[in-house]
Amino acid sequence: MGELFRLLRKGNKSALIAAIVNTIISIAKGVAYMFTGNVAMFAETMHSLGDAANQFFVFIGSALSKKSPTNRFPNGFGRLVNLVLLGAVLIVGIMAFETIQEGYHHILHPTESEGFLINVGVLAFALILEIYVLYKAMKEVMHEVGEPASGPSVIFKSFAHLGRAKPATKLVFMEDLVATSGGLIAIIAVVISHFTSIHWIEGAASILIGLMMFFVVGRVFLDNAAGVLGRADEEMEEKIGQLVMSDPDVKDIQDLAVIKEGEDLHVELEIEIDPSLTIAAADDIKDRLQEKIMAEKGVVDVTIEFDEEDGVMSWNSDSMVKK
Repeated sequence: MGELFRLLRKGNKSALIAAIVNTIISIAKGVAYMFTGNVAMFAETMHSLGDAANQFFVFIGSALSKKSPTNRFPNGFGRLVNLVLLGAVLIVGIMAFETIQEGYHHILHPTESEGFLINVGVLAFALILEIYVLYKAMKEVMHEVGEPASGPSVIFKSFAHLGRAKPATKLVFMEDLVATSGGLIAIIAVVISHFTSIHWIEGAASILIGLMMFFVVGRVFLDNAAGVLGRADEEMEEKIGQLVMSDPDVKDIQDLAVIKEGEDLHVELEIEIDPSLTIAAADDIKDRLQEKIMAEKGVVDVTIEFDEEDGVMSWNSDSMVKK
Protein backbone atom coordinates (compact mmCIF):
# COMPACT_ATOMS: atom_id res chain seq x y z
CA MET A 1 0.00 0.00 0.00
CA GLY A 2 2.91 2.31 0.72
CA GLU A 3 4.16 2.04 -2.85
CA LEU A 4 0.65 2.66 -4.20
CA PHE A 5 0.27 5.92 -2.24
CA ARG A 6 3.76 6.97 -3.33
CA LEU A 7 2.80 6.43 -6.98
CA LEU A 8 -0.53 8.24 -6.57
CA ARG A 9 1.33 11.34 -5.40
CA LYS A 10 3.04 11.34 -8.81
CA GLY A 11 -0.24 11.15 -10.73
CA ASN A 12 -1.37 13.86 -13.12
CA LYS A 13 -2.69 16.69 -10.92
CA SER A 14 -4.82 18.22 -13.69
CA ALA A 15 -6.67 14.93 -14.12
CA LEU A 16 -7.33 14.62 -10.38
CA ILE A 17 -8.65 18.18 -10.08
CA ALA A 18 -10.81 17.68 -13.18
CA ALA A 19 -12.20 14.39 -11.82
CA ILE A 20 -13.21 15.99 -8.50
CA VAL A 21 -14.73 19.08 -10.13
CA ASN A 22 -16.65 17.07 -12.73
CA THR A 23 -18.01 14.76 -10.03
CA ILE A 24 -19.46 17.79 -8.24
CA ILE A 25 -20.80 19.16 -11.53
CA SER A 26 -22.39 15.86 -12.57
CA ILE A 27 -24.21 15.57 -9.23
CA ALA A 28 -25.56 19.12 -9.53
CA LYS A 29 -26.67 18.57 -13.13
CA GLY A 30 -28.20 15.19 -12.31
CA VAL A 31 -30.31 16.68 -9.51
CA ALA A 32 -31.41 19.52 -11.81
CA TYR A 33 -32.40 17.02 -14.53
CA MET A 34 -34.49 15.01 -12.04
CA PHE A 35 -36.45 18.14 -11.12
CA THR A 36 -36.82 19.65 -14.60
CA GLY A 37 -36.61 16.82 -17.14
CA ASN A 38 -34.58 19.09 -19.43
CA VAL A 39 -32.90 16.98 -22.14
CA ALA A 40 -30.02 19.41 -22.59
CA MET A 41 -29.37 19.05 -18.86
CA PHE A 42 -29.42 15.27 -19.32
CA ALA A 43 -26.78 15.59 -22.03
CA GLU A 44 -24.62 17.73 -19.77
CA THR A 45 -25.10 15.30 -16.86
CA MET A 46 -23.92 12.39 -18.99
CA HIS A 47 -21.05 14.48 -20.31
CA SER A 48 -19.81 15.51 -16.87
CA LEU A 49 -20.29 12.00 -15.45
CA GLY A 50 -18.27 10.51 -18.32
CA ASP A 51 -15.56 13.13 -17.90
CA ALA A 52 -15.34 12.51 -14.14
CA ALA A 53 -14.94 8.73 -14.55
CA ASN A 54 -12.57 9.21 -17.46
CA GLN A 55 -10.31 11.67 -15.69
CA PHE A 56 -10.21 9.55 -12.54
CA PHE A 57 -8.92 6.60 -14.58
CA VAL A 58 -6.44 8.93 -16.27
CA PHE A 59 -5.10 9.99 -12.87
CA ILE A 60 -4.71 6.36 -11.77
CA GLY A 61 -3.07 5.38 -15.06
CA SER A 62 -0.64 8.30 -15.03
CA ALA A 63 0.36 7.40 -11.47
CA LEU A 64 0.87 3.67 -12.11
CA SER A 65 2.91 4.43 -15.24
CA LYS A 66 5.60 5.87 -12.91
CA LYS A 67 6.22 2.43 -11.39
CA SER A 68 9.86 1.36 -11.64
CA PRO A 69 10.83 -1.46 -14.05
CA THR A 70 10.75 -5.01 -12.67
CA ASN A 71 12.34 -8.29 -13.74
CA ARG A 72 9.08 -9.25 -15.42
CA PHE A 73 8.63 -5.83 -17.08
CA PRO A 74 12.20 -4.56 -17.66
CA ASN A 75 11.05 -1.76 -19.98
CA GLY A 76 8.93 -0.17 -17.28
CA PHE A 77 5.26 0.82 -17.30
CA GLY A 78 5.36 4.00 -19.38
CA ARG A 79 2.79 2.76 -21.90
CA LEU A 80 0.29 1.94 -19.15
CA VAL A 81 -1.11 5.47 -19.28
CA ASN A 82 -1.87 4.99 -22.99
CA LEU A 83 -3.66 1.69 -22.29
CA VAL A 84 -5.73 3.28 -19.53
CA LEU A 85 -6.68 6.18 -21.80
CA LEU A 86 -7.77 3.75 -24.52
CA GLY A 87 -10.08 2.13 -22.00
CA ALA A 88 -11.24 5.48 -20.66
CA VAL A 89 -12.41 6.76 -24.03
CA LEU A 90 -14.84 3.82 -24.22
CA ILE A 91 -16.70 5.36 -21.29
CA VAL A 92 -16.96 8.68 -23.10
CA GLY A 93 -18.08 6.86 -26.26
CA ILE A 94 -20.95 5.14 -24.41
CA MET A 95 -22.00 8.42 -22.81
CA ALA A 96 -21.85 10.15 -26.19
CA PHE A 97 -24.13 7.53 -27.76
CA GLU A 98 -26.68 7.86 -24.95
CA THR A 99 -26.58 11.65 -25.28
CA ILE A 100 -27.21 11.57 -29.03
CA GLN A 101 -29.97 8.98 -28.66
CA GLU A 102 -31.79 11.04 -26.02
CA GLY A 103 -31.47 14.17 -28.15
CA TYR A 104 -32.90 12.38 -31.19
CA HIS A 105 -35.92 11.20 -29.19
CA HIS A 106 -36.52 14.74 -27.94
CA ILE A 107 -36.46 16.13 -31.49
CA LEU A 108 -39.08 13.57 -32.52
CA HIS A 109 -41.21 14.24 -29.43
CA PRO A 110 -40.36 17.73 -28.13
CA THR A 111 -41.70 18.73 -24.73
CA GLU A 112 -41.41 21.94 -22.74
CA SER A 113 -39.04 21.69 -19.79
CA GLU A 114 -39.69 23.09 -16.35
CA GLY A 115 -37.44 24.88 -13.89
CA PHE A 116 -35.87 27.47 -16.18
CA LEU A 117 -34.02 29.26 -13.37
CA ILE A 118 -32.74 25.97 -11.94
CA ASN A 119 -31.41 24.88 -15.34
CA VAL A 120 -29.69 28.16 -16.13
CA GLY A 121 -28.31 28.52 -12.60
CA VAL A 122 -26.83 25.03 -12.49
CA LEU A 123 -25.40 25.28 -16.01
CA ALA A 124 -23.85 28.66 -15.23
CA PHE A 125 -22.34 27.30 -12.00
CA ALA A 126 -20.95 24.30 -13.90
CA LEU A 127 -19.61 26.51 -16.67
CA ILE A 128 -17.59 28.59 -14.20
CA LEU A 129 -16.03 25.46 -12.69
CA GLU A 130 -15.28 23.98 -16.12
CA ILE A 131 -13.58 27.20 -17.24
CA TYR A 132 -11.45 27.01 -14.09
CA VAL A 133 -10.42 23.41 -14.83
CA LEU A 134 -9.71 24.25 -18.47
CA TYR A 135 -7.48 27.15 -17.48
CA LYS A 136 -5.61 24.89 -15.02
CA ALA A 137 -5.09 22.39 -17.86
CA MET A 138 -3.80 25.18 -20.09
CA LYS A 139 -1.26 26.18 -17.45
CA GLU A 140 -0.24 22.53 -17.05
CA VAL A 141 0.39 22.31 -20.80
CA MET A 142 2.71 25.30 -20.64
CA HIS A 143 4.49 23.86 -17.59
CA GLU A 144 5.08 20.51 -19.30
CA VAL A 145 6.50 22.01 -22.48
CA GLY A 146 8.67 24.43 -20.49
CA GLU A 147 7.34 27.57 -22.16
CA PRO A 148 6.88 30.74 -20.06
CA ALA A 149 3.36 32.17 -20.15
CA SER A 150 1.10 34.18 -17.88
CA GLY A 151 -2.30 35.81 -18.00
CA PRO A 152 -4.26 35.68 -21.27
CA SER A 153 -1.19 34.48 -23.21
CA VAL A 154 -1.60 31.08 -21.52
CA ILE A 155 -4.81 30.54 -23.49
CA PHE A 156 -3.31 31.12 -26.92
CA LYS A 157 0.05 29.47 -26.27
CA SER A 158 -1.53 26.33 -24.79
CA PHE A 159 -3.36 25.65 -28.06
CA ALA A 160 -0.12 26.09 -30.01
CA HIS A 161 1.84 23.68 -27.76
CA LEU A 162 -0.91 21.15 -27.00
CA GLY A 163 0.67 18.48 -29.20
CA ARG A 164 3.76 18.38 -26.93
CA ALA A 165 1.80 17.92 -23.71
CA LYS A 166 1.60 14.63 -21.81
CA PRO A 167 -1.24 12.29 -22.90
CA ALA A 168 -3.15 12.71 -19.62
CA THR A 169 -2.94 16.52 -19.70
CA LYS A 170 -3.94 16.58 -23.35
CA LEU A 171 -7.04 14.49 -22.60
CA VAL A 172 -8.09 16.75 -19.70
CA PHE A 173 -7.55 19.81 -21.90
CA MET A 174 -9.68 18.45 -24.75
CA GLU A 175 -12.44 17.11 -22.52
CA ASP A 176 -12.84 20.37 -20.63
CA LEU A 177 -12.68 22.40 -23.83
CA VAL A 178 -15.62 20.35 -25.10
CA ALA A 179 -17.31 20.58 -21.67
CA THR A 180 -17.03 24.38 -21.66
CA SER A 181 -18.37 24.61 -25.21
CA GLY A 182 -21.14 22.14 -24.35
CA GLY A 183 -22.15 24.18 -21.33
CA LEU A 184 -22.54 27.30 -23.45
CA ILE A 185 -24.56 25.37 -26.04
CA ALA A 186 -26.84 23.95 -23.34
CA ILE A 187 -27.49 27.39 -21.81
CA ILE A 188 -28.35 28.85 -25.22
CA ALA A 189 -30.70 25.93 -25.95
CA VAL A 190 -32.47 26.27 -22.59
CA VAL A 191 -32.98 30.01 -23.08
CA ILE A 192 -34.31 29.61 -26.65
CA SER A 193 -36.65 26.80 -25.60
CA HIS A 194 -38.02 28.81 -22.67
CA PHE A 195 -38.75 32.05 -24.55
CA THR A 196 -39.92 30.49 -27.83
CA SER A 197 -41.88 27.47 -28.98
CA ILE A 198 -38.76 25.83 -30.45
CA HIS A 199 -38.58 23.09 -27.83
CA TRP A 200 -36.75 20.66 -30.10
CA ILE A 201 -33.66 22.90 -29.83
CA GLU A 202 -32.78 21.13 -26.58
CA GLY A 203 -32.64 17.83 -28.45
CA ALA A 204 -30.46 19.38 -31.15
CA ALA A 205 -28.12 20.71 -28.44
CA SER A 206 -27.93 17.24 -26.92
CA ILE A 207 -26.95 15.72 -30.27
CA LEU A 208 -24.33 18.41 -30.87
CA ILE A 209 -22.81 17.83 -27.42
CA GLY A 210 -22.74 14.08 -28.11
CA LEU A 211 -20.96 14.61 -31.42
CA MET A 212 -18.38 16.81 -29.70
CA MET A 213 -17.80 14.00 -27.22
CA PHE A 214 -17.28 11.56 -30.10
CA PHE A 215 -14.66 13.94 -31.51
CA VAL A 216 -12.71 13.67 -28.26
CA VAL A 217 -13.08 9.87 -28.37
CA GLY A 218 -11.65 9.69 -31.88
CA ARG A 219 -8.78 12.08 -31.26
CA VAL A 220 -7.71 10.51 -27.96
CA PHE A 221 -8.03 6.98 -29.36
CA LEU A 222 -5.71 7.72 -32.28
CA ASP A 223 -3.14 9.51 -30.11
CA ASN A 224 -2.97 6.74 -27.52
CA ALA A 225 -3.09 3.86 -29.99
CA ALA A 226 0.12 5.35 -31.40
CA GLY A 227 1.48 5.65 -27.86
CA VAL A 228 0.81 1.98 -27.12
CA LEU A 229 2.72 0.98 -30.25
CA GLY A 230 5.58 3.32 -29.33
CA ARG A 231 5.78 6.30 -31.66
CA ALA A 232 8.77 8.39 -32.64
CA ASP A 233 9.07 11.90 -31.23
CA GLU A 234 10.40 13.76 -34.27
CA GLU A 235 10.68 17.11 -32.51
CA MET A 236 12.85 15.61 -29.76
CA GLU A 237 14.90 13.70 -32.36
CA GLU A 238 15.78 16.98 -34.03
CA LYS A 239 16.66 18.60 -30.70
CA ILE A 240 18.84 15.70 -29.53
CA GLY A 241 20.44 15.44 -32.97
CA GLN A 242 21.50 19.08 -32.72
CA LEU A 243 22.83 18.50 -29.21
CA VAL A 244 24.86 15.43 -30.27
CA MET A 245 26.28 17.03 -33.40
CA SER A 246 27.50 19.99 -31.35
CA ASP A 247 29.94 17.67 -29.57
CA PRO A 248 33.43 18.15 -31.11
CA ASP A 249 34.20 14.41 -31.06
CA VAL A 250 31.04 13.34 -32.92
CA LYS A 251 31.68 13.17 -36.68
CA ASP A 252 28.22 11.99 -37.77
CA ILE A 253 24.98 10.36 -36.60
CA GLN A 254 24.27 7.03 -38.25
CA ASP A 255 20.94 6.49 -36.52
CA LEU A 256 18.81 8.28 -33.94
CA ALA A 257 15.46 7.17 -32.57
CA VAL A 258 13.46 8.78 -29.77
CA ILE A 259 10.57 6.51 -28.84
CA LYS A 260 7.75 7.90 -26.73
CA GLU A 261 6.11 5.48 -24.30
CA GLY A 262 3.43 7.23 -22.30
CA GLU A 263 5.21 10.20 -20.75
CA ASP A 264 8.69 8.65 -21.09
CA LEU A 265 11.26 9.08 -23.88
CA HIS A 266 13.72 6.32 -24.80
CA VAL A 267 16.71 7.38 -26.89
CA GLU A 268 18.70 5.04 -29.16
CA LEU A 269 21.76 6.61 -30.78
CA GLU A 270 24.49 5.40 -33.14
CA ILE A 271 27.31 7.86 -33.81
CA GLU A 272 30.51 7.95 -35.85
CA ILE A 273 33.80 8.90 -34.18
CA ASP A 274 37.46 9.02 -35.13
CA PRO A 275 38.67 5.37 -35.34
CA SER A 276 42.00 6.36 -33.82
CA LEU A 277 40.43 7.24 -30.46
CA THR A 278 41.12 4.94 -27.53
CA ILE A 279 38.42 2.98 -25.72
CA ALA A 280 38.83 5.28 -22.73
CA ALA A 281 38.25 8.35 -24.92
CA ALA A 282 35.19 6.74 -26.50
CA ASP A 283 33.85 5.93 -23.04
CA ASP A 284 34.28 9.57 -22.03
CA ILE A 285 32.31 10.66 -25.11
CA LYS A 286 29.54 8.21 -24.22
CA ASP A 287 29.34 9.43 -20.61
CA ARG A 288 29.31 13.06 -21.74
CA LEU A 289 26.52 12.55 -24.27
CA GLN A 290 24.44 10.43 -21.90
CA GLU A 291 24.60 13.15 -19.25
CA LYS A 292 23.50 15.84 -21.72
CA ILE A 293 20.68 13.76 -23.23
CA MET A 294 19.38 12.54 -19.85
CA ALA A 295 19.08 16.20 -18.81
CA GLU A 296 16.36 16.65 -21.46
CA LYS A 297 12.85 16.58 -20.04
CA GLY A 298 11.14 13.19 -20.27
CA VAL A 299 14.21 11.15 -21.23
CA VAL A 300 14.49 8.04 -19.02
CA ASP A 301 17.22 6.04 -20.75
CA VAL A 302 19.86 6.42 -23.47
CA THR A 303 21.55 3.71 -25.53
CA ILE A 304 24.66 4.81 -27.46
CA GLU A 305 26.57 2.74 -30.04
CA PHE A 306 29.76 3.69 -31.88
CA ASP A 307 30.95 3.27 -35.45
CA GLU A 308 34.06 4.48 -37.19
CA GLU A 309 33.86 7.58 -39.37
CA ASP A 310 33.20 6.65 -43.00
CA GLY A 311 33.50 10.11 -44.55
CA VAL A 312 29.86 10.14 -45.72
CA MET A 313 27.44 12.42 -43.86
CA SER A 314 24.21 10.65 -42.89
CA TRP A 315 22.92 13.58 -40.83
CA ASN A 316 22.05 16.94 -42.36
CA SER A 317 23.81 19.37 -40.05
CA ASP A 318 22.12 22.42 -41.64
CA SER A 319 18.50 21.55 -40.87
CA MET A 320 19.28 18.96 -38.19
CA VAL A 321 16.93 16.41 -39.70
CA LYS A 322 17.64 13.08 -41.28
CA LYS A 323 18.03 12.90 -45.04
